[in-house]
Amino acid sequence: MYAWLTPRPDSLIGQLRSPMFLLRSAFGQALWVVMLIAVPLGAQGFAWSWFLPTVLTMPVYLYLQAQVYIGPMRRLPWYIGGMALLGFALWPVNSVAFGYLICAGAALSVTSSMRVWIVGVFALALLSLPVVLWLHAPLWIMLVVLFAGILGGSSNFLYIRNLRKDAELRLSQGEVRRLATLAERERIGRDLHDLLGHTLSLVAIKSELARRLALEDPARAQREMDEVEKVARHALAEVRAAVTGMRRSDLAAELISARLMLEASGMIFEGELPAEVSLPPVIEAQLALVLREAVTNIHRHAHATSASVRFLVEPDRFDMQISDNGCGGLAAHGNGVSGMRERVRALGGVLEIDSPARHGTRLQVRVPLSQAAAATAVEPPRSVA
Repeated sequence: MYAWLTPRPDSLIGQLRSPMFLLRSAFGQALWVVMLIAVPLGAQGFAWSWFLPTVLTMPVYLYLQAQVYIGPMRRLPWYIGGMALLGFALWPVNSVAFGYLICAGAALSVTSSMRVWIVGVFALALLSLPVVLWLHAPLWIMLVVLFAGILGGSSNFLYIRNLRKDAELRLSQGEVRRLATLAERERIGRDLHDLLGHTLSLVAIKSELARRLALEDPARAQREMDEVEKVARHALAEVRAAVTGMRRSDLAAELISARLMLEASGMIFEGELPAEVSLPPVIEAQLALVLREAVTNIHRHAHATSASVRFLVEPDRFDMQISDNGCGGLAAHGNGVSGMRERVRALGGVLEIDSPARHGTRLQVRVPLSQAAAATAVEPPRSVA
């Protein structure tokens, strides 16, 4: 029943995936519809001769205005032309109807070309000339159509252009992630092939030889099976080491991810890992997860315009400070803070939070490297599936 209200995939909303600017313009459309009745009602009083045609044009106009955003972009000239025809048809009985031409010019601003928009507004102003002369209306109305169409559409044009840039950035980031995932899968496939191909071939050959020797030379068969066991255990250790390397996060990678996430949201990000940083993998993995959680909090909750990550490296201590200029008020045990605190505590370090309301947030992580190394020196045994 309401299928016509569903945005088309090739519509403006379908392309940008951001319907908020439609709500942004709804107030202006409602105000214009009210003026279309209120102005002539106050100037000349009520009369069916102008009231009924005006009311009949309103649903048509609202439909065309909605289709500008949710209809196919290729039909935009038809929507604009329909609004202009409504203005020309209603103008003889309602002197405010030239506002339909202004709205048509403003609606043209959804196009991606500034030239098309400006030329279209000039064309609407010129097309109004015969009607102005026929109705003996003042010529300055043409200038009103021209400048109001440009001024009314300028903010819309800039806003939608920024939305288009954001959409392109999201698409480019998605493509980068897809290609990175594909490359990582190919690398893992090559590594596993190189790692297990020769080993499994050796296990198969020795197992076949042991099967043949099981009755003829049991002692030699036993030796072959001992070698199969050694080869299998060695392969298992190599696979564990490889999987650990694949799962491990590092600070450099998290900094790159943080920059992509925050700058895509319009924030200014500063942060660079010193070249002399060399942490044990287990310690670095835990600190990278703390950094990830803190950056995620900034992205989701801080409403900040800038953020930074700073490092202080000393022989026996590693400090990491994550700060933003957002709304502050971060709870001591909320938004993942408990998890970050537990990770830092497991390394023998401390997490300090300074988050006054409306004055940003600063997280200070201090990890004594000697205690962290001792805390992570013994890993829990892993079961073999």
